[in-house]
Amino acid sequence: MGVNMNEEMKAKMKESGISEEVLNQVLFVAKRMDDKGLVNSFAGNISAKADGKIYITPTGQNKGLLTSEKIAVVKSDGERIWGMKETSEIIMHSMAYDICEANGWDVGGVVHSHSKVLTAFSMAGLDVETEALPEMMGNFHKIPCAPYGAPGTKFIMTMAEPYFADGYRIVLLGNHGSLAVGKTVEDAMNVVEACESIAEQILITKYLLGGENSLDDDEVARFFEIYKVNRENRKL
Repeated sequence: MGVNMNEEMKAKMKESGISEEVLNQVLFVAKRMDDKGLVNSFAGNISAKADGKIYITPTGQNKGLLTSEKIAVVKSDGERIWGMKETSEIIMHSMAYDICEANGWDVGGVVHSHSKVLTAFSMAGLDVETEALPEMMGNFHKIPCAPYGAPGTKFIMTMAEPYFADGYRIVLLGNHGSLAVGKTVEDAMNVVEACESIAEQILITKYLLGGENSLDDDEVARFFEIYKVNRENRKL
């Protein structure tokens, strides 16, 4: 019975032009992020885009228990051709792809996370920034916090658009966690994981220990130049 169902699923996927590989990429990222506490059943969503279709986690589901038949696949006209009902945040994901594409950024994956520390910064309306950590400056410059936009509406991305257009890979959404983009959905996940760790280090250093030991101005400028080079290398 299971084998027959699997064969039926694969036949339907082939008929609909759905990629099993992309489904599995979304599943892998969803499970890993759930294991790390970066998403939960009611907060956070994950997507990949391939051949004009968005593969996205469904609404109200435990990310660690998803299966191939639960991942929603939505065409560019909004028609769902596979899986359960897509998250209402598909508006945000779709706009993120469009914005990045319009600005020449090679993006095939988007991750919206409610990880603890990044979300705390978003709730406080604070950018995550430092002049004491080379890895942050060279890879991300900073993590800007966009003004609040209502969840499930286009206004989230209206507020965040200038930052993605400028090449930031991750932006805090005011009062609503973070949004990261990557060449693949795994790349976007890696950005979230790295930035959650960095944000925790900055929280401890600047706000609990009372300050950071900043690098001198020349070193800070050097790492910000490295960031600019890294940013341009991500273009199409």
